Amino acid sequence: MTKPQDQGQTKADNRRVILGVGVGNALEWYDWTAYTIFASYFSRQFFHSDDALTSLLGAMAVFAVGFFMRPLGSIFFGWLADRKGRRSSMTLAMLITAGGSLLIGISPTYDTIGPAAAFFLLIGRLLQGIGHGGEVVSSFTYVTEMAPAAKRGLWSSSVFIFVTIGVLAAVLLSATLTSTLGPEQVYAWAWRVPFIIGGLLGIYAIYLRKKLDETPMFKAEKKAAKAPPTGKQFWADVWRYRSSCIRVFALSASGTVLYYVWAIMAPTFAISSLKMNPASVMWTGVGANIFLIFCLLFWGKMSDIFGRKLNWYFFSIGSIVCIMPLTMIFTGGNGEIWRLAVFMAGGMVLISAPTAIMPAFFPEQFPTHIRAVAMGMPYAISGAITGGTAPYLQAWLYSLNKAYMFDIYLMVLCLLALIATIVSPETKGKDLNDIA
Repeated sequence: MTKPQDQGQTKADNRRVILGVGVGNALEWYDWTAYTIFASYFSRQFFHSDDALTSLLGAMAVFAVGFFMRPLGSIFFGWLADRKGRRSSMTLAMLITAGGSLLIGISPTYDTIGPAAAFFLLIGRLLQGIGHGGEVVSSFTYVTEMAPAAKRGLWSSSVFIFVTIGVLAAVLLSATLTSTLGPEQVYAWAWRVPFIIGGLLGIYAIYLRKKLDETPMFKAEKKAAKAPPTGKQFWADVWRYRSSCIRVFALSASGTVLYYVWAIMAPTFAISSLKMNPASVMWTGVGANIFLIFCLLFWGKMSDIFGRKLNWYFFSIGSIVCIMPLTMIFTGGNGEIWRLAVFMAGGMVLISAPTAIMPAFFPEQFPTHIRAVAMGMPYAISGAITGGTAPYLQAWLYSLNKAYMFDIYLMVLCLLALIATIVSPETKGKDLNDIA
C-alpha cells in the first residue's frame, strides 16, 4: 500500500511545494530581519532620547515583545493546521505578517504624534510575532509531510535556505540603501522602504500558497478519522508527548538564540555598539548569508545519510568550544570589518547544522493529528524566552562591560542542547505513519 508521504509527485509538483513554502518563509524572515537590521536607524524615530543606545534598547524591547506573541500564534495556527489543514494555516499566517510589516512601514513617528508612535511600532511587531509563530508550525509540518522519507533532511534545508534568502534580501536592501542614499537619508525616511516592500510582496506569497495542495498525510488522517478529537482529548494527546516537547524546547533555545546572534543580530551590533562602517557591515552580512546557504544544503544532505543527531552533536559541542574565541575576535581591536566576517562565517558553519534539519527533526517527533501544535508550541515558547530577549540582553551586558556573561549564557544553552540530543531518538528515514 502506498503511504501518504511517499505518494509519487512530479518534479514540477516538488518545485511548486518547495517554492510555495519557501517564498512565504523568505518573506516572513525578511520582515523579521528588517526590523533587527534597521532598528539602529529608526529607534530614535519612535523613542525620543538623546542617547542612541537608550533608544535602541527601547526598539529591542519591542522586538522582544513580538517574540512573546509567537507562542500564541503557534498555538492558534498549530490547532488550525491540525484541524483544518496545513495550507490554509500557512496562507493566513502570511497575511497577518505582511500586515504587520506594512503597518511599521507607514507608522507615524515621535515627532508627529509624540510617545504614541511607539504604540504603532508595537502593534506591527505583535502582528509579525503572531504570524511568524503560525508560519513555523504550518510550514515545518507541511514540508515534512510532503517530502520523500529518504530526503526529508534535504527538503528541510530548503526552508531555511529560503529563510536565508529573506534575511539576505533585507541585508542587501540595507546595504544598497546605505551605499546609494547614505546613512543620513536612511535615518530620515528610507528605513521605511523594506517594511513597505515586505507588506506588498506578501500578496505574492499568499497567491502561491493558495495554489498548493493539502498534504496527502493530512488528507488521509482526516479521511480515516471518524470524528476530530475534542479539545480536551486533543490536548491530552499533546500531553502524552510532553517529553518530546521538552526536547524540542531545549534544542530550540540554543539554536534560536545563536541563529540570531550569528546570522541576524551581528550587523546591528557591529553598527550600534562597535561603531563599524554601516555600508561595509551590510555587505559583509550579504557574503555571510550566501555562505550560509551552501552550509545548509551540506548539512541537510548529511542528515539524510548519517542521521539527524550528528548535526546536533556538531553544533552543541562545537559552539561550546568556539563561542568565546569568536566573540573575542569580534569585539577586539578597533572595529575592523574582518572581525565581523570571521565571527559570522564561523557562526554560520556551526548554526547551519541544526538549522538545516529543524523543519524535519521537530515534526518527526509527533503523530499527524497533533504534529503542528505539539512541535510548534515548545519551539515558539523557547524562542520567546531566549531568542526574544537576546538582542536586549546582549546590548545591555555589553553596555555594562560584561559581554562575557552573554557568552556564558549561550554556552549553558548549548549544554542543554547536548543533553537533549543524547536522549533524543534518531529519526532519519522514519515512517511518520508509525507514530501513534
